[in-house]
Amino acid sequence: MNRKILFVVNPNAGRKKAGDIVNLIRRELPGDNYYQICIWENKNEFKNITELILSGKFSDVVAVGGDGTVNRVARELVHTSIHLGIVPVGSGNGLARSIGINMDPRLALRSITCGLTVRIDVGLVNGQAFFCTSGVGFDAHIGKLFASSVKRGFKSYAKITAREIFRYRAKHYTLKFGQKQLERKAFLITVGNAGQYGNDFYIAPEAVLTDGRFHVALIKPFNPFSVFTILWKVLRRKAHQSRNIETFVTDKLIIERSSPGAIHFDGEPGEEPENLEFRIIPHGIEVICGKSFLGPAARQKAKHEFSLSATENLFA
Repeated sequence: MNRKILFVVNPNAGRKKAGDIVNLIRRELPGDNYYQICIWENKNEFKNITELILSGKFSDVVAVGGDGTVNRVARELVHTSIHLGIVPVGSGNGLARSIGINMDPRLALRSITCGLTVRIDVGLVNGQAFFCTSGVGFDAHIGKLFASSVKRGFKSYAKITAREIFRYRAKHYTLKFGQKQLERKAFLITVGNAGQYGNDFYIAPEAVLTDGRFHVALIKPFNPFSVFTILWKVLRRKAHQSRNIETFVTDKLIIERSSPGAIHFDGEPGEEPENLEFRIIPHGIEVICGKSFLGPAARQKAKHEFSLSATENLFA
């Protein structure tokens, strides 16, 4: 199989300039690779990039950016044979971390050329795809504030979180899954396809990207003295053991709330109606992963014998 790689570069992600990323790709990819580079200039315009992705010219599409860039690119690849690659240059990099991609863009590019792939599940909420987490409550509230912030990066995110955590009030939700209907007051509800938000903050540490199930984490109302205990559990990948967090496992979930409001898709904010319907697409997308994501036997099986042709076409 001849690999043909499309890089979709978000010039606004992280601290790196688009020119730096382009130069890095040119320098680090072996000289016999066929690839094209597309700069995603307009955040609100993706039609031309979608047409390029689905043109039939490419075997691999690599999202170069943060979680929002990855989500936007990956949506186009669900139910296709095109591989999703990631070069993480954002602030959270949730999916990249979850599939073993190195946070150094130079080393991440090496993962692309290794060609280790695995099919992972895809989450849907009201028909919109997410790949790591989606949810309502405090994290959606923070995502909305962060999106409107002038300053980007983890420090800005942490500052907003620290400011809002004692202001935000838990809300009432109805959860329906299986034969159960639960009434809960919650600080937040996270539906995890993967276990983390990003930055190795594991809200649902038992979640597995390939098991066809969501791990749902509900943080109960808590007193201010519990904040650091909850945070410690999340950082230690023990959130499911916290008495402040209730967890469920399901492949379908309905969340009902009193009014439309904020939600996040892989950290990216959005607005949705009162009722939210979550379902999962088992093995809905094939991703290029890091070696650490696969065991030794799976690594050997996943290796592709690619012959790489030698052409580059750079355009904006």
